[in-house]
Amino acid sequence: MLGLMQSQPLLISSLIDFAARHHGDAQIVSRRVEGDIHRYTYRDLSARSKQLANAIEALGLAQGERVASLAWNGYRHMEMYFGVSGSGRVLHTINPRLHPDQIAWIVGHAEDRVLCFDTTFLPIVKAIHDKCPTVQKWVLLCDADKLPADTGIPGLCSYEDWIGGHSTDYIWPQFDENTASSLCYTSGTTGNPKAALYSHRSTTLHAYAAALPDVMGLSARDSVLPVVPMFHVNAWGVPYSAALTGAKVVFPGPALDGKSLYELMEAEGVTYAAGVPTIWQMLLGYMQPNGLRFSTLKRTVIGGSACPPAMITTFQDVFGVEVLHAWGMTEMSPLGTLCTLKNKHLELPADEKMKILQKQGRAIYGVDMKIVNELGQEQPWDGKSYGDLLVRGPWIIDSYFKGEGTPLVYDEQGRGWFPTGDVATIDADGFMQITDRSKDVIKSGGEWISSIDIENIAMAHPAVAMAACIGMFHPKWDERPIVAVALKAQAVLGREELLAFFEGKTAKWQIPDDVVFVDAIPLGATGKMLKTRLREMLAGYKLPGL
Repeated sequence: MLGLMQSQPLLISSLIDFAARHHGDAQIVSRRVEGDIHRYTYRDLSARSKQLANAIEALGLAQGERVASLAWNGYRHMEMYFGVSGSGRVLHTINPRLHPDQIAWIVGHAEDRVLCFDTTFLPIVKAIHDKCPTVQKWVLLCDADKLPADTGIPGLCSYEDWIGGHSTDYIWPQFDENTASSLCYTSGTTGNPKAALYSHRSTTLHAYAAALPDVMGLSARDSVLPVVPMFHVNAWGVPYSAALTGAKVVFPGPALDGKSLYELMEAEGVTYAAGVPTIWQMLLGYMQPNGLRFSTLKRTVIGGSACPPAMITTFQDVFGVEVLHAWGMTEMSPLGTLCTLKNKHLELPADEKMKILQKQGRAIYGVDMKIVNELGQEQPWDGKSYGDLLVRGPWIIDSYFKGEGTPLVYDEQGRGWFPTGDVATIDADGFMQITDRSKDVIKSGGEWISSIDIENIAMAHPAVAMAACIGMFHPKWDERPIVAVALKAQAVLGREELLAFFEGKTAKWQIPDDVVFVDAIPLGATGKMLKTRLREMLAGYKLPGL
């Protein structure tokens, strides 16, 4: 027997329709590439998204064809989120921090038909446009009078010219909710990137889940600043969840330095912000020396890489801002867990609460997870047993775009699980904590050492800006940890002083054998530490005494 409910597909276009109808005057504020502040409403966003959809229709693009973006967080990029996907085409957000050759490969692999880009990335497009034969239209995200002359890019037009002559009347097409909506390539450090192809159903469900009180908790009372870039993993779902809830959105554009972010937050009454640890380091690094405080910011979700406990403490104890530690992956749309306390934890001492808040958190509804040993056997949820982390759910990939086969592993019930590549523990309350990436875990004398734990201790030292722990060959112990450290400006710190700082904070055998001071820790296109590149930098290094 089937239920007698109306059958309506879960489509991204329904989110912008809802926002325009029920939160039409809520603001969307953007710092533009030009440096000025642009503001309009969800009602305006809806109208211009429909103009964009009409412009795409006029090009004759078939359903499912790809429209790409190389853009910062801003209102035009958000129009693409809804106008491209809503029309039945696929939005392909490209990470501009990748190497130009890699970008050209991605454009070709995706078979993009249109590529829209911010003026910041004009040099990249100049370098690659003749290597992208599938692209039939190049669009510069700028006003009509700002289009530069003699770019060498055939047929280049401004975004405003492209959509400006089209009607704001457009009826969003209805189709299967499993239709592809957007495409995002991983920022893999080896080989060519792989792509996750999201659906309207997966994206809408993810938007619902992200807005839940124990997840991002977005509401129409919030002013949200997504610093996490919209070219990476749907900006963690914030543009969709904001439309779903009617939250005010504040986009930082390309100005991601601490001063610019702080001033924008204060000017626009930002209550909630989302970003990676490296961005928040810059923000705190600007605020603390200048004795600044937040007047409206209440919550920040931090993900992309493990958040150092010292950063959580600073946000909460110094600035009164609640930190929500999150974890996810491109292949997961991306949210998997978020760390909020349960009722039973509220009366715990502060240090016990902090131990919980340092974890990546609990699975949100829609995500199932487990940890397994090398034989595929599930490990207990005791907070001590570790294993490879596997996940499954309706917004987790089944296979890669144009990939052969599936990345899933199957259990005895025939259920497919995605192997995350993370090593983790899960406690009795379901709080997951990543101890390492599978490829980065250090095995010393048959025992595992968490590089993340070592990095967190090092970064708690007031002189340390960033730290990365890697294992080095040892003839007796197989591997021993060392920690590479980049110091804060004008800071002075010696090897022995930092090693002494580890005493009492971890087991003696887990203390690094050495400290290597570097000018900067190499970072990838999404702000994650590149330990492969760090190992290349330290080629020829030998542990002390060997």
